[in-house]
Amino acid sequence: MTFDVQMRINDNVATIKVTGDLDAATAGSFHDTVSRAADAGAVELVIRAEKLDYLSSAGLRSLVFARQKMGEGVRVAVVGASDPVARTIRLAGFDRSIDLVDA
Repeated sequence: MTFDVQMRINDNVATIKVTGDLDAATAGSFHDTVSRAADAGAVELVIRAEKLDYLSSAGLRSLVFARQKMGEGVRVAVVGASDPVARTIRLAGFDRSIDLVDA
């Protein structure tokens, strides 16, 4: 599946919708989008992951990048991740740094 990342900002909440595989080949595009959200001063980052098919270790590092880029005062939530993607996040212990939310 082709990777796609889209962002909208509404009331200082940045929502990033991710489709396809988040891996080494696609991480740069995701990072650019997260950087735009941070530069816009978003107070919350919601990553819609319902159509995220695969999260590699590079993709996991991208979520770490998002957490760091947004800063400690900003809530970061991954919403609707499939079981395999959510399992990867939990196994890494990253669910303690972000909110992992069912759709």
